[in-house]
Amino acid sequence: MPIPDNPFLAFTAPGLPGLHPYVPGKPISELERELGIRDSIKLASNENPLGPGSKARAAFTAAMPDLGRYPDGGGCELHRALAERHSLDPAAITLGNGSNDVLDLVARTFLRPGAESVFSEHAFAVYPIATQAVGATARIAPARDYGHDLDAMGALVNRHTRVVWIANPNNPTGTWLPAASLRTFLASLPATCIAVVDEAYSEYVQAPDYPDTSTWLDAFPNLIVTRTFSKVHGLAALRIGYGISDPRIAELLNRVRQPFNVNTPAQLAALAALGDADHVRDSVTLNDAGLAQLAAGFDHLGLSYIPSVGNFITVDLGRPAGPVDRDLLRAGCIARRLANYGLPSHLRVSVGLAAENARFLAALASVLGK
Repeated sequence: MPIPDNPFLAFTAPGLPGLHPYVPGKPISELERELGIRDSIKLASNENPLGPGSKARAAFTAAMPDLGRYPDGGGCELHRALAERHSLDPAAITLGNGSNDVLDLVARTFLRPGAESVFSEHAFAVYPIATQAVGATARIAPARDYGHDLDAMGALVNRHTRVVWIANPNNPTGTWLPAASLRTFLASLPATCIAVVDEAYSEYVQAPDYPDTSTWLDAFPNLIVTRTFSKVHGLAALRIGYGISDPRIAELLNRVRQPFNVNTPAQLAALAALGDADHVRDSVTLNDAGLAQLAAGFDHLGLSYIPSVGNFITVDLGRPAGPVDRDLLRAGCIARRLANYGLPSHLRVSVGLAAENARFLAALASVLGK
């Protein structure tokens, strides 16, 4: 929480006075301690309910003897594996402490006071935070059907624009952009503008015209694609993600990247996760079933929702979400209210195990009196 009349605020960088920190989902331990309850479920942070696969677990355990040594600051083995996966030069890869770290690197490298960045209404909260933290100006395009309106975003691009942020799929709405429209938009951007396509949930998407923009770098040298191991690979606690870009951009990002920003267990677990296709398949299968289960439950309750291709679904409660969310917390169900995204009547619900989804739906029905 902000401290009123903080005297040190006058000494900070230009963007900090109006900046509010990212608020993560409430931990289960905190909720249970506050309310004196047990056996809660958390469907708030878009985590993989299966957790990491067996190969990543084994790699994590094997890293224990080396915890007294610094990690490989260059992440050489993981660089090589990711480059092979994407058929790219290893110099095109930038490792991050989660993909959020890469987004922050982009802002610190290309944004400054007087520069502007463009993103969509209802887009990921890190884009405005990263922009404002370096004193740049955010330009927010109104959404279309809860998703990115590329025409509206393009209209905001001008000679001051240095970064355009695109989440595909978008968090928290689960909407996505098809290949043709996204490619046309990228082609319209000036060479002086960096385009960031955030693909944190890409492995979950089943749509045939969903693009893998990591294959577009030859056509768009100003493109940066971000990916994460936090979602389908289930390594959220280890904080590891990466950026894919022209090596000339990656070289700049690495100038501001902190040394040893990715720890050894994270590097080894991520390396193992890349080779665990079975775990990815099982995670996607579970997610597809969970999305269908939650959607059917919302239909039964007469609630509208935003069709999603991620590992979460956003539901419109038809009333302010705050009181409903508080009652759900008392029932031991943690979801994510979205007032800070301009969606005050909506909750984002992460896909859990089948029993967790059912419990959430039952609790929601009870809270709503249906």
